[in-house]
Amino acid sequence: MTPDPRGAAAVLDDVDARPGSTSSLLRTVVGLFLRPLGGWISAADLVTLSEDLGIPTAQARTGITRLKQKGLLLAERDGVAGYRLNPAAVRMLELGDRRIFEMREMHDEDPWCLVSFSIPESARSVRHQLRKRLQWIGAGIVSPALWICPGHLQDEVTQIVDDLDARAWVTLFQASTPQTALALVDAAATWWDLDALRAEHRAFQESLATLPAEPFAAYVQLIDGWRVLPYVDPGLPPAMLPNDWPGRRSFDEFARLSAALAGPALAHVRAVTVG
Repeated sequence: MTPDPRGAAAVLDDVDARPGSTSSLLRTVVGLFLRPLGGWISAADLVTLSEDLGIPTAQARTGITRLKQKGLLLAERDGVAGYRLNPAAVRMLELGDRRIFEMREMHDEDPWCLVSFSIPESARSVRHQLRKRLQWIGAGIVSPALWICPGHLQDEVTQIVDDLDARAWVTLFQASTPQTALALVDAAATWWDLDALRAEHRAFQESLATLPAEPFAAYVQLIDGWRVLPYVDPGLPPAMLPNDWPGRRSFDEFARLSAALAGPALAHVRAVTVG
């Protein structure tokens, strides 16, 4: 999608940016700090903050160009060269805030949303995008044309369907606890790749031991390493998870560290941008 320079078009999250990459770290900086700064930052200050993350200047400038191409930033002078957060990106960032900082975990009695679709071959690109974006919000695959996700994500599913103009091909159902021939924990393991999710949690937990001492860099790396997990992990209810599931420990550690680092990190950003 080519973002409207006036901010009228939607801006999608950069789901392909690999955590720890220049693009992902810069996207995290923009998402965390531009709104508290009033939506604008000078080019020089953004490069300085990038250097504080260990990103060389030339590499930072290339990464910033990518954010402009993705529609997250708009070039805008305010006495000096700088960048404004695209107004069309604010809703996406607000949705991200709720996922990142308020990860929801289901109870066994909570409702589900079922997504059934039959999309013609002439619209296969829509089918591909629908599957990709359902997977990104943590939906599981019951069958190729029937997906399942927590009921509290139904509004997000509806927005995805509307964004893709796929209403004619998609039906949503609210459902109670699925009834299957398998135990729920075994059924969940066929609908979601729980082994891959477990590995993601373990990798996140191991990364905490290598966070920098400086609060700004530590906070950005913490958020950057965490921000994918609340999307791909739907927060399944206890009945669908193994007893040793690592998700709760990940969330508790994230909450503890983000609370400790957020204030000092923002103070550093304000000091750089005021200076």
